[in-house]
Amino acid sequence: MSEHVCLRFDNVDFEYVNKKLVLEEASFSVRTGSKITLMGQNGAGKSTIFKLIKGEIKPKSGKVHIDDDITIGTALQVVSKEDIGLDIEEYFSKAFVSVPGNIKSQIHKVMEAVNLTVPLERKVGELSGGQQARLLLAYALIQNPDILLLDEPTNNLDKEGIDSLIQFLVMYDKTVIVISHDADFLNCFTEGVIYLDVFTKKVETYVGDYYSVVEEIQKRIDREIKKNAQLKKEIQDNKDKVNFFAHKGGKMRKLASKLKEEVREMEENKVDVRREDKTIRDFTIEAQDIVGDVVKIHSVKVIKNHEPHMQEVEMLLRQKDRLLISGPNGVGKSTLLRSLLVNTTEGIEILENTRIGYYSQDFATLNYDQTVFDSLKDAMTDGFDVQDMRSVAAGFLLTGEIMGTKISHLSEGQKGLLSFARLVLMEPGLLILDEPTNHINFRHIPVIARAINKYEGTIILISHMKEFVDEITFTKELDLGRY
Repeated sequence: MSEHVCLRFDNVDFEYVNKKLVLEEASFSVRTGSKITLMGQNGAGKSTIFKLIKGEIKPKSGKVHIDDDITIGTALQVVSKEDIGLDIEEYFSKAFVSVPGNIKSQIHKVMEAVNLTVPLERKVGELSGGQQARLLLAYALIQNPDILLLDEPTNNLDKEGIDSLIQFLVMYDKTVIVISHDADFLNCFTEGVIYLDVFTKKVETYVGDYYSVVEEIQKRIDREIKKNAQLKKEIQDNKDKVNFFAHKGGKMRKLASKLKEEVREMEENKVDVRREDKTIRDFTIEAQDIVGDVVKIHSVKVIKNHEPHMQEVEMLLRQKDRLLISGPNGVGKSTLLRSLLVNTTEGIEILENTRIGYYSQDFATLNYDQTVFDSLKDAMTDGFDVQDMRSVAAGFLLTGEIMGTKISHLSEGQKGLLSFARLVLMEPGLLILDEPTNHINFRHIPVIARAINKYEGTIILISHMKEFVDEITFTKELDLGRY
């Protein structure tokens, strides 16, 4: 492998408008052809590093060095609003300054790499969430960039999709930098880790596969904790001696001031122990008190061979019913959930005055111009006051300084936690969850599964994560792939 360095950060400092420092003296280098994981807690600045590499933002100080002729490709997490109306061929054409003659064969090649089959004249906005995720990935691949940046690329991919992606990345002979919470996926191709510490704002680099690096970081944390415990004991012993000698007077007082100096030095030597991502607190989503048949489904739109057709389905959901919607990517699962939210579909009836709590995988229910505080306030029912609201938010790690932040400045993980906090404050009668584990740190997922399983209202859920689905007891299933 080439020892050439294609990317280097030299003492990079970066802060956003609200003067919150994200990176401090960040320094690391990436070799050509290496496969690197970018790791760190929520809000540690992983997406910021990507933006700095792409040149979308500039460092406050320090320098990002990238060779002049290097091309950079990114797979975004969600399709831009201005691309929704394009057909697939038009969408891929945007990746080129001048569109090559063989673009159709190039498109087919990258769509195959991400396990996606849809006609090229299909509009981007008509694709399902899972298909859009693959499209975003294929868009990055078609650029054949020297540095490929992937942000949570396995979200919405099923097992076949993830296997295709792993195969592609292992064979890709250029540089890849990945942000992901999927440990098994990362372990398949990672050769090194760039670790961002959210508390010290520093960057550390490690060599090795993902699991060995995680273990090494944990050992380092344990050593720091042990060292601090030892220092704490010595500091306390010396403080006790200082108190004792200070009262003795004469030469003893001199000794006391010498010991005082030693205590000060020891306190300065205490290491800032990194606190790994805290896990969110256990939470409860109270259900709205309603009586009757909450949802009646008479027919649904199913997409088969890329054509929609109505399918008769007689299904009744009462309070405490839990419906799992399954089926392959592109069959119409998310479309069905969206139609429930706007309640305009003829084949579906929802009990009047039912409060609907909707978790959208693309955060379509969030107003990006609002602050976190206002978004939570809007979701609040009469049973809560502002103090309760702040307490709920803190349970989802949305603390003081984040409350005044605009939603557009949150990381995807924080948007996910905000969406759950809103559901708690909403006390819905019907909970509609479209891929609720996307963008969520794996530490939080068991807590979320417990809360959903305890919820006493009606649930309709889509999720590609088997371990998550297995933690929830369902009373009914609707498999759209059957029709």
